[in-house]
Amino acid sequence: MALSKLTTFSAAAAALLLTGGITVAANAGQGAPAAAPAPAAVPAVDIPAGEGTTVAQNRISATASAKAVQAALAKCAADKLPFVTVSVVDRFGTVQAVLRGDNAAEHTIEASKQKAYTAAAFGAPTSELNGRISGNGKPSIADLPGTLFLAGGVPLKVNGVSVAGIGVGGAPDGMLDEACATAGAEAILAQ
Repeated sequence: MALSKLTTFSAAAAALLLTGGITVAANAGQGAPAAAPAPAAVPAVDIPAGEGTTVAQNRISATASAKAVQAALAKCAADKLPFVTVSVVDRFGTVQAVLRGDNAAEHTIEASKQKAYTAAAFGAPTSELNGRISGNGKPSIADLPGTLFLAGGVPLKVNGVSVAGIGVGGAPDGMLDEACATAGAEAILAQ
C-alpha cells in the first residue's frame, strides 16, 4: 500500500515539474512585462488668497482646548460625576481635544463629541436645540449625521460666530453635563 502512494506522489510531482517547464518555455520569448504608464503629473495651482478664493476662519487653540476639557472634567469630578468624557471640536466636528474621566464608559466619548459638534454647528446650547426637534415620525434635524440633541453641548463663539463647541457626555442628566461644559467654556475666558 505504501509503494502505491509513493508511485502516485511521484507521478503527481513529475506532472507538476513538466507543467512548470512548459510554462517557462512558453514565456521565455516574451520578455519582461510592459510597465504601466506613469500617471500624468497634476500641476500645482497657486491661487491668490483673499475674497472670492479663500476663507479665513478662527479656531480654538490647543492650549485653550486643553484648558477647557480639564476645567469641565474638574467641575464634573467636584460634582461627583467622574464617569463623563469631555470633547472640544471645531465647527466642522473635527476633534481638538478629548478627556475621558476615570470611570467613563465608551459611549460617553462619542456622545461628548456629538454634543460638541451639534452645539458648534448650530451655534446654540444643545439643551435649547432639543426643543427644535419635531420629527413626529418624519425626518428632522435629529437625523443629521454626527449630531446629538441632548443637553450637554455648548458653543464657543468669536465675535458672535460659532467656531467650536464643547460637549460632555455621561452624567445621569444632560443639564449636569451642560453645567460641566459651561465650566469648560468659562475656563477659556479666564485665560
